[in-house]
Amino acid sequence: MENRLKELTDKYNIAVPRYTSYPTMPYWDNDTFTVKSWKDSVKLSFNESNQSSGISLYIHLPFCENLCTYCGCNTRITKNHSVEEPYIAAVLKEWKLYRDVCRNIPVIREIHLGGGTPTFFSVDNLHKLIDGLLDGVHIHEKAEFSFEAHPANTTFDHLHTLYDLGFRRLSLGIQDFDPKVQFIINRQQTFEQVLTTTLQARRIGYTSINYDLIYGLPLQNLDGLINTMSIVSGLKPDRIAFYSYAHVPWIKPGQRRFTEADLPDAEAKVKLREIGRSLLTSYGYKEIGMDHFALPGDELLEAAESGELHRNFMGYTHQHTQLLIGLGVSSISDSWYGFAQNVKTVEEYMALIGTGEFALMKGHLLSEDDLILRRLILDIMCKGETQWNHKPGEVLFEGLVRLQGLEADGLVELNLSGIKVTPQGKPFLRNICMCLDARLWAAQPTTQLFSMAV
Repeated sequence: MENRLKELTDKYNIAVPRYTSYPTMPYWDNDTFTVKSWKDSVKLSFNESNQSSGISLYIHLPFCENLCTYCGCNTRITKNHSVEEPYIAAVLKEWKLYRDVCRNIPVIREIHLGGGTPTFFSVDNLHKLIDGLLDGVHIHEKAEFSFEAHPANTTFDHLHTLYDLGFRRLSLGIQDFDPKVQFIINRQQTFEQVLTTTLQARRIGYTSINYDLIYGLPLQNLDGLINTMSIVSGLKPDRIAFYSYAHVPWIKPGQRRFTEADLPDAEAKVKLREIGRSLLTSYGYKEIGMDHFALPGDELLEAAESGELHRNFMGYTHQHTQLLIGLGVSSISDSWYGFAQNVKTVEEYMALIGTGEFALMKGHLLSEDDLILRRLILDIMCKGETQWNHKPGEVLFEGLVRLQGLEADGLVELNLSGIKVTPQGKPFLRNICMCLDARLWAAQPTTQLFSMAV
């Protein structure tokens, strides 16, 4: 079994998209995208879905006091907290621009604060942000609010204030407890800080706590990972995201603090992944989609088991809203019929919003073929299988031909009605989805755009 996994890893360890969207961002057709077409797309989706399912909001809060060198997010490193209030004012202005497009009162189903470090912001400014977002809206009866936090700077006041504002889900970036790894990735928090934050959140009443853990980090080894997993098992978070480190130094220069020589090779990385998965399973966690685990009784697991799991730019969710509006620098929005991303620098974002204009950098309007492939890829990422709604047409034919090689390797089962991922194929979901990625195959990249599959 181990030899077979190594063979498959050697064969399929190639640069592959993570498929948080289809088409993936490098293949967005920005030439046909306009601000007007995006606004029309948002309005259509809002009118179709607001009253029935509500909408989701993602707010990107980019500021961090220190650079975590592994990080692939869009961040601004500063210890100057005077940036908080002007940034929040800009986010609320952008929200008003979307409110003007939608016109009717929005029903808020989800809010997620991401970063950066949302807990960089003071409790007063977070209060101002959420009050501004919720002013004059309706809150869905099944609304869920969540935020990401750094254990080293999250205070009791942060937790209590956000709880009072309706937040019940907390995600802590742990990554690894090994001091050597923490030092080289510049992500240092103690066990005591993680324990304190976790216990405080539970005492306050948070119903779901997630830990982010990463395998494949520089200087990471099996002994360190096993120790990290042992510590985590004692803290028993409700959910765990255990995902692969994406080494993309050509995009994120901070990753040049270390070299490829500091990273586990592909074989070692697979061992880290498989040992981690095995340990999490032994602790009672169930695997969900790609890279996610949850304890029995968790709503994410229940959604996976009932076939209702959904995936968007915020990650896996047990709720599905058709319209996701991203606010803040570099945020990505999804109307289902189109995608749009904001500009990537704080200065440009604030300048554009200050003139009363959307701060869009690029976008894509989905074609009919895009919508077909998007559903299939989303099904594979969430359910591990997909069915044709009708006889597969030309857009699928070449993808099915490519999948035959994966079927021969035991990664998928193909039949007249659809595709099913095998247990052996589960670690290769990205490769399976890539077979269906018509836009990538029509214009294969000449330089590396994506992280490696392993």
